[in-house]
Amino acid sequence: MQQTQARVNIYALLSRILMQELDVQMLKMIKEDKNVLDFFPTLKEWAPLNEMSEDKLLAEYINPDFVNLTILHLIPYESFYVRDDQMIETGGANPVTDMYSAYNFMVDYEASRTVSSDHIGIEFEFMHHLCLAESKALEEGEMISVAEIRAVELDFLQKHLVKWAPLYLINMKYEARTPLYYDAAEMALEFLLSDHEFLLDEIKQRDMV
Repeated sequence: MQQTQARVNIYALLSRILMQELDVQMLKMIKEDKNVLDFFPTLKEWAPLNEMSEDKLLAEYINPDFVNLTILHLIPYESFYVRDDQMIETGGANPVTDMYSAYNFMVDYEASRTVSSDHIGIEFEFMHHLCLAESKALEEGEMISVAEIRAVELDFLQKHLVKWAPLYLINMKYEARTPLYYDAAEMALEFLLSDHEFLLDEIKQRDMV
């Protein structure tokens, strides 16, 4: 249960950071929650973090870097990486939409300010959605449902996030101009690969029983 709750929390945190600019409340939470700040070792040692106001940090450093990493220099959409023509698929033909619909996940484009459902932040949010369902099934002792949900999680990672997100995150880490996004890229990459391994191991163990 503890492992699943940790996965719920990490997918939620990464989805929020990758999807849109930070606000003062989010930046304060990262700064003041020691457990969260430990995920950002470079940020933790960054002098401006404790020398400047949150408003100034966001306006002068953090949010311009987000724009740099998601609009100006990099493209955080799966279809850009997997299509031969490198076009972003904004319509219903996007392959992630079928999985979203099958598991009652709705994309709020206005809130996320994304142009397509295969944005990296939305795909992390979908994994958060699945992990929440897994957590609920664990609480209710529905172990068959837990196994089924984990199989869906692994399927989504293998068909989608693991196929393209590592390349984007490596580029994000290289292009980052602030320690926040440098650390976020490293954290997301390591967590994505470790969660893939975790799910593989869990499903292998289940199949051996």
